[in-house]
Amino acid sequence: MPFEQVQIDSVRNYWNNRPCNIRHSTQPIGTREYFDEVEARKYLVEPHIPAFADFEKWRGKKVLEIGCGIGTDTINFARHGAQVTTVDLSDKSMALARQRAQVFGLQDRIRFCPGNAEELSTFVPVEPYDLIYSFGVIHHTPHPDAVLAQLHQYTHAAHQSASPSRVPPAAPSAAASSGAAPQTTVKIMVYYKWSWKVGWIIATEGHGKFWKLDELVARSSEAQTGCPITYTYSRSSGKALLERHGFRVTDVSVDHIFPYRIPDYVQYRYVREPYFAWMPPAMFRAFERAAGWHLLISATA
Repeated sequence: MPFEQVQIDSVRNYWNNRPCNIRHSTQPIGTREYFDEVEARKYLVEPHIPAFADFEKWRGKKVLEIGCGIGTDTINFARHGAQVTTVDLSDKSMALARQRAQVFGLQDRIRFCPGNAEELSTFVPVEPYDLIYSFGVIHHTPHPDAVLAQLHQYTHAAHQSASPSRVPPAAPSAAASSGAAPQTTVKIMVYYKWSWKVGWIIATEGHGKFWKLDELVARSSEAQTGCPITYTYSRSSGKALLERHGFRVTDVSVDHIFPYRIPDYVQYRYVREPYFAWMPPAMFRAFERAAGWHLLISATA
């Protein structure tokens, strides 16, 4: 079935069955120890995330997150002083994210909004945000363009054009004080089509059947097999995804190759695959920046 014809309930059921990263710890689910281990493991395996999110930068700012999962990035935005509105399709994921906020005493800094991001304005009040952030989410929805069309409503640019003569706030931001109009930053990660992982899936799972790329990648893109939808993007198509909805792309980069042997990794041992173990760190890092799984797109509006 073409991805755009997949029912959103199929996507919701998939992520309810196994929320992302839920097995990143052996501690009792929902405890402080569990959430600490989940975070430590996530950022050990994907160390580029904190740099991309730049949590500290958003202190005192408003962040709209599309796809909180079980709340690892959500908590870090709030922990660093942001006021976060976060959205997720999976009820079970959001329940754990809410519990996480309670455990760390950050519930007053986070507004949780369950729902389908393709219909964002029907359940999240339309107002401008300083950062719109989505990491590894919109490539799993039937209509990614519908999400981007919704997101533009939550930018400073959309509100400035809608209300050009609105009265400035009593306490203007630094940008306003300097005469510059405030901007919304957008940071989105989607999967990279020309990545090592896509090549590995086609070679090992698909036995070279590259013409079945979409089907093969969707089946094997996540820890739990059989994801209903997984779009992949080239640098140019990822850039175009944002530009056609009024965003000005400022940076496009590629990162992240998972180097560990799966049988060891699921036992919480970090043993590199032989074909990665011999690589000097600088060589592996260069390979990640050329053929990584994560396409990182930054933009403004």
